[in-house]
Amino acid sequence: MSLPLGLLKTARPRQWIKNVLVVAAPAAAGELFTRGTAAQLAIVFCLFTAAASAVYLINDARDAEADRAHPEKCRRPVAAGQVPVPVAYAAGGLLAVLAPAAAALLCTPMTSALLTAYVGMQLAYCISLKHVLVVDLVVVTTGFLMRAMIGGVALGIPLSRWFLITTGFGALFMVSAKRYSEAVKSDPGKLGATRALLTEYTTGYLRFVWQLAAGVAVLAYCLWAMEEGGTGLLPWRQLSMVAFILAILRYAVFADRGTAGAPEDVVLRDKPLALIALVWVGMYGLAVADL
Repeated sequence: MSLPLGLLKTARPRQWIKNVLVVAAPAAAGELFTRGTAAQLAIVFCLFTAAASAVYLINDARDAEADRAHPEKCRRPVAAGQVPVPVAYAAGGLLAVLAPAAAALLCTPMTSALLTAYVGMQLAYCISLKHVLVVDLVVVTTGFLMRAMIGGVALGIPLSRWFLITTGFGALFMVSAKRYSEAVKSDPGKLGATRALLTEYTTGYLRFVWQLAAGVAVLAYCLWAMEEGGTGLLPWRQLSMVAFILAILRYAVFADRGTAGAPEDVVLRDKPLALIALVWVGMYGLAVADL
């Protein structure tokens, strides 16, 4: 069982939580609980997870030699020899082909095209784009945006411009905060060993990026909320702005401390942030239901 477990670990199960973003567009449009939506979104989640896993497998196979010289990455299954490099390449390549093909059969051609674009972009990132200033931030951010878009694309739901702007800049906020935390916490003499491009960024620049992204995300969300009316008892959509801004401010605490290097840990382990998120979900749900 060593090889299967190694392949599973290389596929980064902890990162699969990011793929929950596939429900974002249907939820924002109030289509989350319509007939057939849950089954379709479950398929989309699995397909995107397969595509993302393909990228992780190929990335680790390509970086195996460099990872063996790294104090932490040397424990990755491919670098440690638990998963042979050719097997990682083969598994990654198979998933990279099967995920878009299955999307064309089980979803829509546009879903398949989006998955293909995601895989191609991420592989280009692994090969060269992660070494290009600013472009690396854009590629990672676009990966999150594609996750948020694909649920709507699969279900044929029109994507609001405010939804795309809020999601895109919210993702850029988290990505740049992660890079800032890595730069702050890393030993300046070892930055090249952890993430070479961090030597090209200054902490001041990365701070500017996450602050700018947070501001644009908040502004776009507020404009989105104010644009939509409702006949419910209270203006829930407008009230949800308070919870959204509080969530941004709470996450910014970790970004400012340089402890936002693992966004999934921040989101899952910080109880106040989880409570704020639940309040926001409740308010937005009431707005969609028009209660």
